[in-house]
Amino acid sequence: MEILAIIQARMGSTRLPRKVLMDVEGISVLEHVVRRVKNCTLISDVIVATTIAENDLAIVKLCAEKGFRVFCGSEDDVLDRFYQIAKLLLPEHIVRITADCPLMDALVIDKVIEKHLLEHADYTSNTMVERYPDGEDVEVFTYKSLERSWKDADLVSEREHVTPYIRTHKEVFKQASVEYEIDVSSKRWTLDNQEDYEFIIKVYKALYHKNNYFGMKEILAFLKEHPEHEKINSNIKRNEGYEKSLKEDKKLSK
Repeated sequence: MEILAIIQARMGSTRLPRKVLMDVEGISVLEHVVRRVKNCTLISDVIVATTIAENDLAIVKLCAEKGFRVFCGSEDDVLDRFYQIAKLLLPEHIVRITADCPLMDALVIDKVIEKHLLEHADYTSNTMVERYPDGEDVEVFTYKSLERSWKDADLVSEREHVTPYIRTHKEVFKQASVEYEIDVSSKRWTLDNQEDYEFIIKVYKALYHKNNYFGMKEILAFLKEHPEHEKINSNIKRNEGYEKSLKEDKKLSK
């Protein structure tokens, strides 16, 4: 069974430009993410999905140097970028990961995939009920669901964020949810701002050289001992980018 992980990456972040190539313990953020996704036991293949923008040639260059598969597609229509990759490689299931999550835990990804396969779902995520830290977001969906979404989604937000069409059409797509045993959704482990970068650096300095693939368990234990580090980026709101898209949303002309 082919399970393809697609890691979406771009250089043009307005809040923190070039964030996916920022250095964390001598390695770029993107490389950390790719390595962590490749550490999953249930994923067959991994590809980086970037854009045709000139700025993103730096991502292509990195992938070429490191031997990572990479695809360049639409800048704004990320749903189309995902579909064009899937149409070429024809996986049965797709795992969506964003390249600004260098604390992503491979065990969390595998857990979401396991639930997806067990439930024979069209779409499975650990974000429908937010109990995981921001930065541990995983979405899994079938090729058929992606294809239908690509054909029917007609809102800017649905094209830019890949899965909103699937998530808002529960009558069409069978959905499954993965929830963490305790609610730690207030924790922010993603990379959107300079404060996030400072926080991530603290975590990596403490844990990376003990275990390159440290996960949620180790991070939570570290933060329990050093709660002061969470204050670095605790004032930043979750899902700011998606909420901004919804405010500016509009229908696309066919």
